[in-house]
Amino acid sequence: MKGKRFLALGLTAVMSAGILAGCSGGDTGTAAKETKTSDGKTELEFLSTKAENKDTLQKLVDAYNESQDKVKVNLTQPADAGTVLKTRMTKNDLPDMVSMGGDFNYAELQSAGVFVDLSGESMLENINESYMNMLYQLNKDQEEKPYGIPYATNSSGIIYNKDIFEENNITVPETFTELMDVCETLKAAGITPFEFTYKDAWTILPVWNSVAPVIQPENFYTDRRAGSTTFADTHSEVMEKYLKLVEYAQNDYMGTSYDDGNKKFAAGEAAMMINGSWAITEIKKANADIQVDQFKFPSTDDASKNMVNSGVDVLLAVTTSCSDVEGAKDFLSYMVQQENAQIYAEEQFAFSAVNGVEQNDPSVAGVKDDIEAGNVVDFPDHYYPSGLDLSADLSTFFLDKNNGKEDAKNIEDTLKKIDSDYDTLNVN
Repeated sequence: MKGKRFLALGLTAVMSAGILAGCSGGDTGTAAKETKTSDGKTELEFLSTKAENKDTLQKLVDAYNESQDKVKVNLTQPADAGTVLKTRMTKNDLPDMVSMGGDFNYAELQSAGVFVDLSGESMLENINESYMNMLYQLNKDQEEKPYGIPYATNSSGIIYNKDIFEENNITVPETFTELMDVCETLKAAGITPFEFTYKDAWTILPVWNSVAPVIQPENFYTDRRAGSTTFADTHSEVMEKYLKLVEYAQNDYMGTSYDDGNKKFAAGEAAMMINGSWAITEIKKANADIQVDQFKFPSTDDASKNMVNSGVDVLLAVTTSCSDVEGAKDFLSYMVQQENAQIYAEEQFAFSAVNGVEQNDPSVAGVKDDIEAGNVVDFPDHYYPSGLDLSADLSTFFLDKNNGKEDAKNIEDTLKKIDSDYDTLNVN
């Protein structure tokens, strides 16, 4: 989560300067000069922006290289992948293939025409449709063409201590009102309902990411880009629910860091945390024996509308500079085979966009069925302009609350600030 924003604000300016002129979606552009190994294999560079998956990707790359005699894939994962990729774009030196997140960075690159259209490829037949639709929504003009293949996905919601729930006869809430009832039950038992870690501002976002996409009007992203609606007109309910939640947090929720909060939660000092599956790994580092699970944030009182917040953590794409597009497609086909996608899901504690691949860790069992059924909603900040620092605006909101600012005024001012920031960065 913390590593999603891997490209700096200068990316749009770099691309708009014409560095990638001549490439259009679906046009493979000018391919890089083909290079060969000493035994005649075509060499293809596969650049990954996610440092944490290096060992797993290398294992899969090595197995692919051993499986055939036409292509040799070379994995590169520079320490500062975003800067490296941006620099290489300025030199017209894109890698043949990329592995990256399905967010606004992908959207900017796709809009610049740097990815090959993979329409009609058989490897797409077994990809979860919900995650394909997420990438379509990120495409320029929401074009329904696959310029990337969703590969690994994640989950965000409410992580809970199973033992505390069981000891207090608490069942998983399915509506927001039920969640508030759970908080009251825990509070009455002398248990802190939520451990919040808002000293690290990015951890404020999971509530927004779950609630906003469920309650906002249909076509909000398109209408907001066009200037025909605002956050101020549509997102007051999100802010109101934030205020209700912090009533059930520990006293120092603005002074607790992500690392410290994970340790406190692991020690049983609170019953729930609101964050993604990535946090579970950190919690278990502090207490390997803790029994946790995750459930979708019950954003509304209509249980049928509530969805798991889940996005494309890793997608695979071929660039328009690829020296051997067919060879690259063959590698991607290998990666999305069920047995290989299963290896990735298990080793990286991820869900998969490949149908039939299961994540069987009991600590995310509560969201598994929804994810496999496609009952998911993407992270809304994937659709906001690059550089919109929503977490900073929300952090100010809570600091102002704790300094005594009246709630209604605080909500009004915060949403106006988000609108102002959005308009400053928005490029229609």
